[in-house]
Amino acid sequence: MWLINSSVGRKVVMSVTGLALILFLTFHGCMNVVALFSGEAYNTICELLGANWYAVLATVGLGALAVCHIVYAFILTAQNRRARGSERYAVTATPKEVEWASQNMLVLGIIILLGMLLHLFNFWYNMMFAELTGMTVAHSPSDGFAFMQDTFANPVYVVLYVIWLVAIWFHLTHGFWSAMQTFGWSGKTWLDRWKMIGMVYSTLLMLAFLVVVLAFAFGCAPSLCCAM
Repeated sequence: MWLINSSVGRKVVMSVTGLALILFLTFHGCMNVVALFSGEAYNTICELLGANWYAVLATVGLGALAVCHIVYAFILTAQNRRARGSERYAVTATPKEVEWASQNMLVLGIIILLGMLLHLFNFWYNMMFAELTGMTVAHSPSDGFAFMQDTFANPVYVVLYVIWLVAIWFHLTHGFWSAMQTFGWSGKTWLDRWKMIGMVYSTLLMLAFLVVVLAFAFGCAPSLCCAM
């Protein structure tokens, strides 16, 4: 099958799964912003997205997308390294037109993967997994607001999340326009436009996550008892 066996097919899979994950990040970012205004409203969303069959099904689908994206990323990286052969050890100047993110996508991907595992431990493990298994955790599995307070009260976690968000930002700013290029939607005129669109969108999206992290870290988020 050409989606698996050909280089172009693998890039298409990477692009499709990547854009799907961006859509999820957009939803997740909007959901998190709700916590800045109302802890009760945020927990209502968490309850709707608890261990319901549709939420579990969506989580399995999201996990499959993420795994597929990661696996194909490593396959393409290995393929590119084999294609370069011994040339990858040569000391050469990096062309100015080649972005830093493009040169370091593997490193960024590893940071993002580690950050994702940390995030799953802090939230998914204590919420959906705890609800599915009946495991006892610090708060009610649907009290996502309390888990956010606990997590971002820890300065170490705050720093790790900031590093994670920066890595995602670099990854998205390159990945967005690269996906458009893979689909053949980036001629000479549109390539720069897609780069700008990707830069603006990625920046706004990561700022949404960052503001929430810092708001909880510095105690600026509303308390649950006085949430509107």
